[in-house]
Parts: sequence; structure tokens; C-alpha cells
Amino acid sequence: MTSTPIRVLICEDHELVRTGYTTVFSAQPDMEVVGEAADGRAALEAARRLLPDVVVMDIRMPILDGIAATRRLAGPGVADPVKVLVVTTFNVDKYAYEALRAGASGFLLKDARPKELVDGVRTIARGDSLLAPAVTRALIGRFAERLRPTDSSRTALQEVMRALTQRELEVLEQLAEGLSNAEIAGRLSISAETVKTYVSRILAKLDLRDRVQAVVLAYRVGLVSADQG
Repeated sequence: MTSTPIRVLICEDHELVRTGYTTVFSAQPDMEVVGEAADGRAALEAARRLLPDVVVMDIRMPILDGIAATRRLAGPGVADPVKVLVVTTFNVDKYAYEALRAGASGFLLKDARPKELVDGVRTIARGDSLLAPAVTRALIGRFAERLRPTDSSRTALQEVMRALTQRELEVLEQLAEGLSNAEIAGRLSISAETVKTYVSRILAKLDLRDRVQAVVLAYRVGLVSADQG
């Protein structure tokens, strides 16, 4: 039985880079490049018209930058958010942080190997986030002050967290450390499939889109701290 290919939209202002991405993704049997866009405004129009599974988004683009475009496609309040993988030459924490805050499901640098790009698209397409443990701690940890809730919002956050069982809290804590389902399963001595079920329940109970939002919430509520690990 043949599965439906992952529909990929490439948003990048440099034609040579777009061509390179198209070549890499089109060579994959489980992927289909459904369109390209050279600026942020065109990216929004193409995404709404083509309904891709994953948008590969550059940050520095004319007319509308990638972060603003990501926010309109996947940010808070978007009725049908699109999965966005931000890929940029800029290895600057603030860009990664703002991209994730805008709703991106992952962040890679353009010097990533083709296999990393392909694996990144697959990871995001299946509903996972693309955050390695070291990136999670360094990135979210560095911006912990911004993530820390005010006194008024802390009570609301803690109330939301009461919806989780003790085991779900344990799984969320492991998520916040950047562990994969398999790694969490090993730590908690349960199956990876069980972990997947717990993650789905956590996201549903807390009304979160993906693991990135779960990680941010875990830091905000104090379940984990920036200097942990």
C-alpha cells in the first residue's frame, strides 16, 4: 500500500537555494514539492492555495520576513496551522527563539546536510518537533527570563497543569529535556508506543499544537529550569 507523499512548500528568496531544496526533496519517494515562493507574502498565498504538509521557510526574505510569515501560518490563534520548518544561515539564538515563538515546529541551519533536511521534514510532518536536547536547553534556557510567567499568569498555568496525571507530568518533564519518545520510554521503563499515547494526551489536555509548545510551557510553569541537566 502506497502512502500519500509529504507535500512540501519551499519559501526561499535565493533561486539557487530553492532549486537545491527542490532537487533534494523531489528525490525522496515519500515527498512531493508542491510549490515555491520567493518572498513572505507569496509564501502565505502559496500555503493557503496549495495546502502543504510542511513549509520550509527562510527567515530573511523580502516584503514579509519568514518569522512574520510563520506567525500568520502557524502562530497563536491560527485556525488551521501549517507545520513550518525554519531553515536559515543565521545561527543566532534570537532568530531561532522568535521562529519557534511564532509557531515553527523546528529550526535548522542551511549548512545542514541534505539527510538532516529530509529527516527534519519527515519529523515535522509526523507531528514531532525538531529540537535536539542541547538546542532545547541552550535556546529556551537562554530566554528563560522571557518565558517566566507573571504572578497573575502563573496561577492560571498551574491550574492548567492540574489536568495532567503524575505520569503525564513525568513524560512532559522528559519532553522538556528534548528527549525522543524512545529515550523517554527507556527512562520510564515503558514502551515507545505508550509514550506516544501520553504525549498525545498531554497535547490534547493542554490544548497545545506540538512538542515545541509543550517544552515552552514546561519551562514557563517551572516543571524544568534553564540550568537543569
